[in-house]
Amino acid sequence: MAAFSKIPHNCYEIGHTWNPSCVQSALEVTRGALEAAFKIYAPLYLIAAILRRKKKEYYVKRLLPEILLSTSFLTANGGLYIVFFCLLRKLFGGFYFWTAGFGAALPASYISILIERKSRRGLLTIYVTNLATETLFRMAVTRGIVNPLKHGEVLLFCITASLYMFLFRSKDGLKGFTFSALKFIVGKEEIPTHSIMAEQCYPKPPERTVAIETEEAQASSGSPSRKSLLAFTKGLLESVCKRGPRHRCCKHYQDNCISYCVKSFVRMFSVGYLIQCCLKVPSAFRQMFSKPSRLPSLFYNKENFQLGAFLGSFVSIYKGTSCLLRWVRNLDDELHALIAGFLAGTSMFFFKSTTISMYLFSKLVELMYFKGIEAGRFPYFPHADTVIYAISTAICFQAAVMEVQNLRPSYWKFLLRLTKGRFALMNRQVLDVFGTQASRDFKGFVPKLDPRYITVPTQTVLPPGADITLG
Repeated sequence: MAAFSKIPHNCYEIGHTWNPSCVQSALEVTRGALEAAFKIYAPLYLIAAILRRKKKEYYVKRLLPEILLSTSFLTANGGLYIVFFCLLRKLFGGFYFWTAGFGAALPASYISILIERKSRRGLLTIYVTNLATETLFRMAVTRGIVNPLKHGEVLLFCITASLYMFLFRSKDGLKGFTFSALKFIVGKEEIPTHSIMAEQCYPKPPERTVAIETEEAQASSGSPSRKSLLAFTKGLLESVCKRGPRHRCCKHYQDNCISYCVKSFVRMFSVGYLIQCCLKVPSAFRQMFSKPSRLPSLFYNKENFQLGAFLGSFVSIYKGTSCLLRWVRNLDDELHALIAGFLAGTSMFFFKSTTISMYLFSKLVELMYFKGIEAGRFPYFPHADTVIYAISTAICFQAAVMEVQNLRPSYWKFLLRLTKGRFALMNRQVLDVFGTQASRDFKGFVPKLDPRYITVPTQTVLPPGADITLG
């Protein structure tokens, strides 16, 4: 089979086609990765420190070392890949299907993650594991092993949201940041309660006096023709908010069930809208002087409303379903969260994202695994995060070399940025022999090689004294 065959080309003909020297190529990639990594981590750490309101001591003593440590990690990941790429070629005398991507990236990724701070290894592992899982799924679809499920990312999010909300409502189900995040999203009114019957539920809020009821009735009693449309609408909304039904097990004392859901939608819609606006501020700021006509798109962009609709509908559907189940079953039960969370997950139709679904699912698997360790049902593997990171990153590099069409586009752009475009200069037409269509997305690109350093005749060679230009 072609997958198990070996091609006899050297590493200059396949990998670092811009420079025949392995040492110089590794140094050039390392230098480019260092520059790109610093540009990534310097603003990232600075913004994070500002948002977390770090004290002056952090900026003086810890900020720069943390930036340099993460920069070193990413630089090593890029530079060591080229080193092991060349070492494996010299060791095997050529390239097998797995050596150019997976084989070279595995040791490089394992060594580089050891440089990074332990507190960040878990987050990095979750990210690349999510990416590797998505890549493997795309590979399986390309090979006809599995068939893609329509709206599969929405279904996965529904299942994940259902389990997350059940854990949120369960005793000792969630802790730390995850619990705080869900508390912010769904509100303190949905903080865990456990199978409480209606007769045992929370005390009723103070009843309004008859005088207040009479006064409100008189205030709302006029003919709509005598009022403005705004006043009529305001009165109608106030009437719904104050006089609608509220079950005795519901803890939203200031609102009935209808206004409770409506207000939740408005609140989270505003949060989602503002988040998207803030994410677009840097690009809008750059265009402020060159293309000022595009500034209004910052506020009227379609994605702003999509994220707002996603978050708003998620919360309102979850709360509405929870209230409905309290009315139907006449009790407050954490099992309601399974149904309410699943139905709320359908809100992803407004903002489809495989990345969000896969990331949350990966975090859920991690959470369940650690709960299993605490319960003594799963074994604990020391340094598992570093091993999983290395394997996952190696899978992504394998796709970047052999079948970039199955790699997430954003990660491919990241690799090009990290290597200053050199990752796209590999001689993938030669790699087509392995049957993965490695050169499919490169429009017939063939690097111009110096004939003095090639071992196998190629289609294009450089004239004496010429040099390749980076794309």
